[in-house]
Amino acid sequence: MGLSLALCRSTLRAEPAQRNNDWLMFFPGNGGRVQEDASDDFPNPNPEAMTDSEQDWLALKPQEPSPSQCCGSGCKPCIYDVYEKELAQWERAKAMHDKSLLMGKKEQSNNSELNPDTFTAFSVSSVEQLTEDTYQYKFELPGNSSLRLSLGQHIVLRGVVNGLEVQRAYTPISPRNAEGYFEVLIKCYEAGLMSQYIKTWKRGDVVFWRGPFGGFPYQPNKKNTFWDLNLPVHDLLHGELLMLASGTGLAPMIPILQSITDDEEDETFVTLVGCFPTFDKIYLKPLLQDLARYWNIRIYYVLSQETSLEKLPWSYQENTYAGRLNEDMMKTIVNSCRRKPFVLICGSSAFNEDMSRYLKAVGIEENSCFVF
Repeated sequence: MGLSLALCRSTLRAEPAQRNNDWLMFFPGNGGRVQEDASDDFPNPNPEAMTDSEQDWLALKPQEPSPSQCCGSGCKPCIYDVYEKELAQWERAKAMHDKSLLMGKKEQSNNSELNPDTFTAFSVSSVEQLTEDTYQYKFELPGNSSLRLSLGQHIVLRGVVNGLEVQRAYTPISPRNAEGYFEVLIKCYEAGLMSQYIKTWKRGDVVFWRGPFGGFPYQPNKKNTFWDLNLPVHDLLHGELLMLASGTGLAPMIPILQSITDDEEDETFVTLVGCFPTFDKIYLKPLLQDLARYWNIRIYYVLSQETSLEKLPWSYQENTYAGRLNEDMMKTIVNSCRRKPFVLICGSSAFNEDMSRYLKAVGIEENSCFVF
């Protein structure tokens, strides 16, 4: 498996000043938008009253996304895939002079069924502030339903700030088998557009998600899925995952850890290294402490802005490093692994690049790494 680096970028798009709600049903991928040059010349159209003219069809044509409108997370379908599908649908309808062929999927749904093509409404059921800038949000699912995500999958959030549409990808931290809810860990940035939108959330608010996308192809006790099959048999029986997470990069690691600890037959060793600025900014401490009690789970913390560990609770002092995770520290961690590790990496682009470089320096090649 090659090293695949997916960066999350915000997507921005102008929001028309006025919109006919019925108009939203036409093109889910581009937000039901009409071409800007056509919509400037014509008022919000009523499909039933429109004439079959070239100008009318131009107003119905989906608008091609700009490069900045792709969140860069490897979504399948990507916003460009959705656009191509909508364009083909429009061309077919135009050739047949039949606008009813455009009355397909809606841009958004309220049936709480997650869908990669359309945005679905979910209600915020609780907001918990974990640090000064990071929050844990819980969303309701009807009855005992579940998102049914595969491990490591992410979903895409849509928000509108000052007339601009923004999309961002987040990985739920709730267990795969969680029923009736899902949870997301989000860090808010002072100048972030999406952060401005997220900070307004309160219990009962409705927000829109689509997905799922991506994922890590983990299988319990299937160690030959990860690394070199030329290794001796005893090295393949019980391998080890080495997880390197910076900040909210912890999110995709949590469901994988929970999946392993929930399966009594899974004997995979796991070493998680969480990198945070200070002890107070470690997320989900109670959950991580509970996971660390399992025989096959080890958790280390690397605190870049701590100069001394003496004031930390004694239960953290032995498994915490002060300073930044560097090549020497990486060598110590890799050498402490009980088996040849397969490495999962999630953080900023700079963090991911640094970790890949350190791992290569200590003998871990790209085919033994996976970058979220």
